[in-house]
Amino acid sequence: QIFGSPSTPVLENPEYQTRWYFKYFLGKLHQNYVGSDGDKVPFFLSVVLTDANNQCVPQYRAILWKKTGAQKISIPYTPNKAMTVKQILCNFPNMEKVEKGPKEIFTPEIQKDLLLLEEQEGSVNFKFGVLYTRPGQTSDDEMLSNEAGSPEFDRFVSLLGDKVRLKGWDKYRGGLDIKGDMTGRFSIYTIYEGHEIMFHVSTLLPYSKDNRQQVERKRHIGNDIVNIVFLDSGASQMNQFNPSFIKSQFTHVFALVTYSPEDNSYRLAVYSEESVPLFGPSLPCPPVFRDSQEFREFLIVKLINGEKAAFNTPTFSQKRERTLDMLIKDLFSEHMNDGRGTMLNRRAFSDVLPDPPRGSRRKEEARQVEFVRIGQALKLDTIVRGDAPTSLATTGLFKRAPWEPQCFYPDFGHEIVCGDSWGETRLLVATESGVFLVEESMSHRLVFDKTIAVKQLHVVEAHGILLFRADKGRDSKIHVFRLSDFDGDFSTESSARGRQDLKEHRLERTRGCHMYAISRPGGSHLRMWLCKCLKQPYCFISQVVAIGKKLLVMQWRHSAAWTAWCPASDTDTIDGFQYIREIQVAEPPILITLVDSSLTGSSGGGIVDNHICVGYRHQFDLVNERTGEVSRLHAVEGSRAHLVAAIDLYEDEEPELLLCYNHTCHFQKLSEESTSNTEFDFHWNSVPSVIVCAFPYIFAFTTDSMEIRLIINGNLVQTMVLPKLALICSKNDIFFATTAPEFFHNKAERLQVDKPDRDPSISPPSS
Repeated sequence: QIFGSPSTPVLENPEYQTRWYFKYFLGKLHQNYVGSDGDKVPFFLSVVLTDANNQCVPQYRAILWKKTGAQKISIPYTPNKAMTVKQILCNFPNMEKVEKGPKEIFTPEIQKDLLLLEEQEGSVNFKFGVLYTRPGQTSDDEMLSNEAGSPEFDRFVSLLGDKVRLKGWDKYRGGLDIKGDMTGRFSIYTIYEGHEIMFHVSTLLPYSKDNRQQVERKRHIGNDIVNIVFLDSGASQMNQFNPSFIKSQFTHVFALVTYSPEDNSYRLAVYSEESVPLFGPSLPCPPVFRDSQEFREFLIVKLINGEKAAFNTPTFSQKRERTLDMLIKDLFSEHMNDGRGTMLNRRAFSDVLPDPPRGSRRKEEARQVEFVRIGQALKLDTIVRGDAPTSLATTGLFKRAPWEPQCFYPDFGHEIVCGDSWGETRLLVATESGVFLVEESMSHRLVFDKTIAVKQLHVVEAHGILLFRADKGRDSKIHVFRLSDFDGDFSTESSARGRQDLKEHRLERTRGCHMYAISRPGGSHLRMWLCKCLKQPYCFISQVVAIGKKLLVMQWRHSAAWTAWCPASDTDTIDGFQYIREIQVAEPPILITLVDSSLTGSSGGGIVDNHICVGYRHQFDLVNERTGEVSRLHAVEGSRAHLVAAIDLYEDEEPELLLCYNHTCHFQKLSEESTSNTEFDFHWNSVPSVIVCAFPYIFAFTTDSMEIRLIINGNLVQTMVLPKLALICSKNDIFFATTAPEFFHNKAERLQVDKPDRDPSISPPSS
């Protein structure tokens, strides 16, 4: 239970997934450009054409280097429709206006400069302070003057890592002296998931009886961004600690640790400077760890994530921005004034592997060979230095990630259009061949034949009904069936329902509906909104229906509580829906989401206002369901606007929206009185097709990958490669379809796996 999500220790923004230039560009043939944007701010652009996730799907990867940091995106590659540099740039925010066409850089030495820019994101190795404290000590001078620790402290320190001799140490040293024992004879060192960690332990650093401030100890521990403070005498001392006891302009995070010998447990508390963004994993409640190895895993992940979060505080981000600004301006001056390669400067990016004129072909081929050779040498040198984000191996105890998939049903032979879960073990999925009821690991059977083209489908178990939208254009309609109709045994395909069976189940006023949305489970009534393609609007079960420029609202006549109390009496289908109203909107919606009112709004018996978020081509609006009043929520800047989703979230019972478009996710407060502080943006590496929120994670689905981030801060935690990926539903568990070979165990022997012929110890690892 301690390690149930969101307390599962997961590294945020893992370097082997975020350091793109090292992983995908360095040592590979790629192109680099220099230019300035509309505000004359210099930038560099790196682009490589790669095999997307090794699934034989080529794609562009692009990095935009600016003083604010590196922005990374993936763009689909179309063989017969090559892209220019400006088209690549248009996919980045606020880069549609460029002063002039970027200039290509041909010198291979640019790779070293760009690798240096990427390394400004932070070290792949870490140093943490460990401060031993006795009861009653209230200043860092007192704490640093403890010449030795207690047996409990020594046991804790040995848990963190191995005791190593510093003199002659040849691995990461964390700023300690390795020649003359000037910083002590021993220290504590460990490796976690490829990250080297050196602990600055106060009792192992030099002690001076004559120096009250213990400057040698303070010089290291006071300059560590994250410090562990071990409090002797148990949890009773935790309330006595105050971070202000320790005077440091540099330390931003304190991890307070106590040990209880009664039950052999550790207790943890974490203090962060107020400018540090939220970071995981969340402390379990209570924050007590009885397994020491579990505690070590949790603590190290919390420390690493804490240091990464601290780098986004003004203290560090402004310093990093100044450094990047200086480096980029110097590189800009150097390469913009470089006259080399002027004949090729205007080459379109479509020439990823250029085919130069015959006269210069040999010269260009020689340049490419030298470019790749220098890149591979840089890569190898970085690995040897121990600064490479190469490790994918985990040293942790918990091999199963919270999002680890399991096969629900193998070898389903149809392309899935949409679907929904039914209970714990069933799925209803719509395909071009009809609608199937799929039983977990058992069988699937046809319930509607291919004469019914289902485009949207929802299973509403609270009322025992199935909703679906069939056909398209003017013929599109919504239908309602009882779930009990499909509980029988359909042993033959002829038992499946066809178009002739729909007439009695067609919901009135929904002809021409091109989209609908229903309220979330758990509300008082099922509501539905519909968008229609015709001039007449329609709505559903607390459902919204979109019809051209009109929205229709409908509601199920029985409340969820009434149905739960008298389930045998709720047997309606189309008669269960009541038409409420229609609302005029500015233009045909692209997406609609129902937003339930704050739960506190109904406590006093007042009027509860539910809302609908409506997405158009370049904006999101909020529509009051009761009054029809429309207010602007968020405008999407730029000429390209690909709206993905609007997801309703709740913090302290206050509704919020997560607006997703292009590569961006934007948190939007819905009221000026909101106390939430989560209005910020984060960016996906690829433009998603679908977004799913499963606290504390948010998932972005593309056609071949699943990108997983933390919703509290937008940090990346995992990118999973899943070819031909399609989300089915996410009502309870997240169901998706894929052709990933790891789910087809009986086909494993047919798969061909390329094995490297070279000794990996002397060759740079492939990307």
